[in-house]
Amino acid sequence: MLQRVGLGPRRGELDAAASAGFDSTVATLTGPAGPDVGATATPPPSFPAPSARPGRNDVAARRAQLQQEQVQARQLVVWWLDRMAAVDAPYPERLTWFWHGHFATSVQKVRYASLMYGQNATQRRLGAGDFRALAQAMVVDPAMLVWLDGGGNTVGKPNENLAREFMELFTLGVGDYTEDDVRQAARALTGWQVDVVADTSSLNPRRHDNGPETVLGSTFAYDSTSLVNMLLTRPASPMFIAGRIWTRFVSDTPPDPATLDALVAAYGPGHDVTALIRAAVTSPAFRSPASVLVRQPVEWLVAALRALRLPASKLPPAALHGGLTGLGQVPFDPPDVGGWPAGTPWLTTAAALSRIKLAQVLATKGDITPVTDTAPSGRVEATAALLGLPGFTARTASALAPLAGQPAQLVAAALASPENCVSA
Repeated sequence: MLQRVGLGPRRGELDAAASAGFDSTVATLTGPAGPDVGATATPPPSFPAPSARPGRNDVAARRAQLQQEQVQARQLVVWWLDRMAAVDAPYPERLTWFWHGHFATSVQKVRYASLMYGQNATQRRLGAGDFRALAQAMVVDPAMLVWLDGGGNTVGKPNENLAREFMELFTLGVGDYTEDDVRQAARALTGWQVDVVADTSSLNPRRHDNGPETVLGSTFAYDSTSLVNMLLTRPASPMFIAGRIWTRFVSDTPPDPATLDALVAAYGPGHDVTALIRAAVTSPAFRSPASVLVRQPVEWLVAALRALRLPASKLPPAALHGGLTGLGQVPFDPPDVGGWPAGTPWLTTAAALSRIKLAQVLATKGDITPVTDTAPSGRVEATAALLGLPGFTARTASALAPLAGQPAQLVAAALASPENCVSA
């Protein structure tokens, strides 16, 4: 629970949760949170308003601007990792990470870190409540409009990219719409423009197609809000959202029909994301030994930062960026609009080498005193406790035991162990 619905336990949190009990921990973790000291202590960076694009022939100025955009993008990554490591209430941040992968948007095309931060803040603000409100915000989000070419979608020349991905990847799933539905939905989304200086988007009525449009058999003069509302009433939508939650929080194996019905019922007409997650994690399948999820690299890293009391900003920038790149997951830079994969694709030989290299840096820079303060004979068990793990298999413990006299190497190896790379 603390790994999947939170961001990994900090010291003492696993014991406290075990003492409180599973149901109480679910309620506390997903319930209303008070002031978050950790979040307050990690304010976002400020990004100056972007300047006008240099002329095409001004190569030096264009290169300088690109370098500045890259610097700001890296600042944004480090800030979010610091925030995830510092928060006292991890559930909102965990959901923000989930929605970032769901509404996958890349700074490589968006370019402006300020727009990416705005999207991140919206996902944090709306991510735990009514999915309809989040979807309505995302379909006209400035970063999303840049990412999926929505800002160039105008009456008479509709761009279908945003409409297609919004149905296929964000609300309905594959196979629940036709090409004509895409064309019609694109007309409904015309007219939106992005102001990158103000970090806003707005509807220009002169560029909007007033319809009517026929989408999924329903005819109406749609706009962005009414289109989203209609899509979310389709029977495929709650099942699609429930399936996405299930594969990221419970299991790679789809839920059985009865469980899926229970998830959809919890989600309900209010599109309640938190009710859906509570139903998922209190289902029998969540506690089954067969419920095993591979931790995504960022989830693995943040859990380590929390356990070792180590802000990401204290790591050498090259080691942090190189480690995430080698692991294949840099926040704000998904590979495509489909986001990052789940499951075994993360368990490659190349990723294992990158993970152990980054783990060595983490163990060297982090606070491992619970291990160093323990006699060598008990250090393997102390390392498991430090990382919030119930223990190691006999095979892993046997491999770690020779490192008891080298605490940093022991912690690094444990960070890269199978038990710490999956959530079981």
